Amino acid sequence: MQKPLTAVHNSFFTLLLFFTLLISFPLGTQAQLIPEKQKDEQVQDWGEDRFGRRTPRGTISGFINAVAEKNYEKAGNFLNMEQASVEADGQELSRVLEKFLDRRGQIFPYSWISADMGGRIDDDLPPSLDRVGSISAEGETIDLYVEETKDENGAPVWLISSATIEKLHAIRDLSDTNMLIDRIMPPVLESYEWGGVSVGQWLMMVLLAALSYLLAWSFLKILFYLVPKIYSKAGEEPAAGIIKAFGLPIRLYLAVWLLVYLSQEVGISIIVRQKFSGITLVIGWLAFLILLWRLSEFISRFSQHRMNLRGNISGLSVVLFLQRAAKVAIVIVGIIAILGAVGVDVTTGLAALGIGGIALALGAQKTIENFVGSVTVITDQPVRVGDFCKVGNTMGTVEKIGMRSTRIRTLDRTLVTIPNGQFSSENIENYAHRDKFRFYSILGLRYETSPEQIRYLLVELRSALYAHPLVSPDPARVRFVGLGADSLQLEIFAFITVATYDEFLEVREDLLLQMMDIVGESGTGFAFPSQTIYFGRDSGLSSEKTQHAEEKVKEWRKKGELQIPKFDPEKVEELKGKSTYPPEGSAQQKNESSGRIPGL
Repeated sequence: MQKPLTAVHNSFFTLLLFFTLLISFPLGTQAQLIPEKQKDEQVQDWGEDRFGRRTPRGTISGFINAVAEKNYEKAGNFLNMEQASVEADGQELSRVLEKFLDRRGQIFPYSWISADMGGRIDDDLPPSLDRVGSISAEGETIDLYVEETKDENGAPVWLISSATIEKLHAIRDLSDTNMLIDRIMPPVLESYEWGGVSVGQWLMMVLLAALSYLLAWSFLKILFYLVPKIYSKAGEEPAAGIIKAFGLPIRLYLAVWLLVYLSQEVGISIIVRQKFSGITLVIGWLAFLILLWRLSEFISRFSQHRMNLRGNISGLSVVLFLQRAAKVAIVIVGIIAILGAVGVDVTTGLAALGIGGIALALGAQKTIENFVGSVTVITDQPVRVGDFCKVGNTMGTVEKIGMRSTRIRTLDRTLVTIPNGQFSSENIENYAHRDKFRFYSILGLRYETSPEQIRYLLVELRSALYAHPLVSPDPARVRFVGLGADSLQLEIFAFITVATYDEFLEVREDLLLQMMDIVGESGTGFAFPSQTIYFGRDSGLSSEKTQHAEEKVKEWRKKGELQIPKFDPEKVEELKGKSTYPPEGSAQQKNESSGRIPGL
């Protein structure tokens, strides 16, 4: 018991420290480690680039804003035209890139694009190259990259890569393909603009959002209608609770996916889609967090119901505590994820949270240890309320198993409170679940006892064990085990098949009285367990009983019925249940024979 539970404590505490160290680093898709060289470069005060091109995110954001302003001359400054071997200017290729992005192209949400001067280094690309999106042309997908260049001061300037520009120049004639929105948009809606895009584009995006949610809702309705038809147990717990928990999150996630897909296929402007990209990312995170929240509530309800059925009241407090802790963790992770999704740099906050978490974990080590001990005691259930047990050097009855400690009422009627961390690490001996009790005794006989008398006692004492209805015959043994300093020693060993300790004491008492009678009938007696010299009138041994025991053994020998060194199995079966218990003449036997209940 001790080693596995101690291992659980150590593993849990180590995992907590690892988690707090882990969240000290940036999370999510922006997580990246910056080489020392790049860190040194960032420390330098390069000053601001007039177009905001110091980072990949600044370059893409600046390009989209320039396109929205219809300032294609400015947009050309975000293209690496100097290293591109094309005969075109930046304005022309900026228009081409915009058209391809409007026609099934995509740019990653801004929060996915690096905001560091060194770019990303965890994307299996060269350090000076970052992937920021893709475009499609005649069924082929072309990746969009930004690459790091240097200005006249050696400061980093990120531009749309020369390789991307060369591919755009090669397929520029394909950018005039009309999309669905171009064919159905009323001219009146195209005449008014907002944010650099016609009002019709914004209205179409809103309609697509409503259509996406309606399609997702309809799909889920049909799916949840068909599931019970296919899976017969879908209406029963726990399947029903799990299906219900997944309902709203799947609907939201499916609606977001449909909105992104339909807006690309219809041809919504990249300017509009990029404005909505942060919203769709937040909704996606919300769907995931709602799923976790609903699952935590379902698991909590289901666990509480099962524990109520089993009568495990002490486990309810642990379940409620874990549910609250899970919800707090979901809220914290959700806030961090959503802030990251909208482009807020949470690295500093996470580092502070990580350091604070380490300090909290170290300061609350004992509290955490006791809580884990509580969970272990309640789930593993080495003891339950009402069990009589021994924990370390403490013996008593368990009265309460709490969140922090366990209370034991000792035999002296004192109340001992043991922290659960210590309780679960101790050797726990539970007496409440014994299926039988051990009966063990050493009978010390006088040295005047003859070998024949000992043989008589071996047979008669075994017969008494085999005949008793509450003594298990396997094993039930009586052995002559030694010549002691003051006695001849007979060892008696058996198991008594009763449920409680009080019943065991009753049966042991009956057996000991029977054995005293058998020893008296054999003609010998018990030795004095002392070496004190005493003077007295010793009546000696009964010669008549001694002769009787010796003649009995001779008779057994003559008939071949001496049950030494083992009893014949047929004889054991013959003796089973022949002894009267409760003993003849007892009030309990009288009450049982008359059908009366004592005390009534």
